[in-house]
Amino acid sequence: MPSPSDAPHLPRSAPIDAYGAGGFRFADMSHRGSLLCLPDAIWAWPVTRPQDIDRASLLRVFEAASGIDSLIIGTGNDVWLMPNDLREALRRHHVGVDTMQTGAAIRTYNIMIGERRRVAAALIAVP
Repeated sequence: MPSPSDAPHLPRSAPIDAYGAGGFRFADMSHRGSLLCLPDAIWAWPVTRPQDIDRASLLRVFEAASGIDSLIIGTGNDVWLMPNDLREALRRHHVGVDTMQTGAAIRTYNIMIGERRRVAAALIAVP
């Protein structure tokens, strides 16, 4: 039997309808905690602060990189500068990346999926 982390919350992408109070609403569902939204699924993401974002936390992004052009990282309420080595690793996989606070990241992600772009989002939940 797969563990909960082996199964997506939703087996497709979807716009984020609301956020706050430590979670998100999307596709008539709600989730408490951070999210990793890929073009083919939305997953729980155990990251709670930008300093925890690394190759391991973005493993699903690296594994799906051939289907992703852009990664939007929502850093909660914090402003965070991505380490150059992580940015370069994504670039080597042809994934562009932008970091911004979670609210702006959700707005950007929703616009990009509305345009049917190959976008992923890593979103840290905000209180």
